[in-house]
Amino acid sequence: MRRRTWVPIALVLLIAAAILAAVLLRKSSPPEAARLLPEADGLVYINLKPLRALTHFDRKPVEHDPDYQAFIDATGIQVERDLEEAAFALSRRTDPSGPDGPLAYTEVFVGHFDGKRLADYLSKNASSKENYADTDIYLIPHEGRTVRVALLGVDIVAASNTPTPEQIHAVLDRYHTAALSFTGSSLLKAHYRDVPLLSMAWAIGRSELALLPIQQVLPANPAISKNAIIVVSARYVRSLQLRIEEIALSPEAAKESAEQLALLLQVLRAVQSSSDPDVQAVLQSVAVEQSGNRAVVKATIPVPLLEKTFAQPGPKAEQKPDQK
Repeated sequence: MRRRTWVPIALVLLIAAAILAAVLLRKSSPPEAARLLPEADGLVYINLKPLRALTHFDRKPVEHDPDYQAFIDATGIQVERDLEEAAFALSRRTDPSGPDGPLAYTEVFVGHFDGKRLADYLSKNASSKENYADTDIYLIPHEGRTVRVALLGVDIVAASNTPTPEQIHAVLDRYHTAALSFTGSSLLKAHYRDVPLLSMAWAIGRSELALLPIQQVLPANPAISKNAIIVVSARYVRSLQLRIEEIALSPEAAKESAEQLALLLQVLRAVQSSSDPDVQAVLQSVAVEQSGNRAVVKATIPVPLLEKTFAQPGPKAEQKPDQK
């Protein structure tokens, strides 16, 4: 009798343990939007839900340009209100000085969308349409390039402006295996564990990619090692905690980066002229650390500064002739 009683109890416990393990693995895995991205030089992810809760930027009036307003009127989608998650794969182009610019993008958006209205809008603006994996891909001309857009589900959209369709095809292939928690690009698999828990925004990229915007201003940037991995993250714990980590090839390279960053920080503190106490608090909170082959910059951003950053003036009301 005892044996008959223990057998079903043991089975129940095993099933419960398996379910718990699956839940924990799912929580520790990258978000689905990031897992769908193709191979790239850099990945960026942002969860707008906590940011919206912190700053209430969706409640502030925003003046829309004509093209964006036409998009809202046609689709019913208002990005600041309806978008919940966004993930981007950034790839360096073979000719960074060419007319298409240095980067190509593949994007995944998650939010509240009216699929029919969005499909109608894409159909009207597409020059043609192709089908891959039983999914329509709309080819939309934009600024001399072709942007490919696919509606993956009722709440998820993918887009890519890469020269060839392989990247958006990879997104569609990954979408069909999205139930697997550890699918994703090699960069995501190797370095998502370096993203701090509960980060609402993060980026993982090769240092050559991080240097691109800097090199537009400075001819060289010795503060970032070559062939390193850069991990940037932001999470909210009473205030917004910003962390930038360089994973260098050696402790010596990380030490050199940390020393250069510390020197740069001293210069910024010396020349900063802002009277805003929140800006001054950010500069004073910045710390540079080095451990092994990693150089880390940490900073704390007060919520009031976030609110000021996202506060935008609404459309100006027209004055009547008799108004002063």
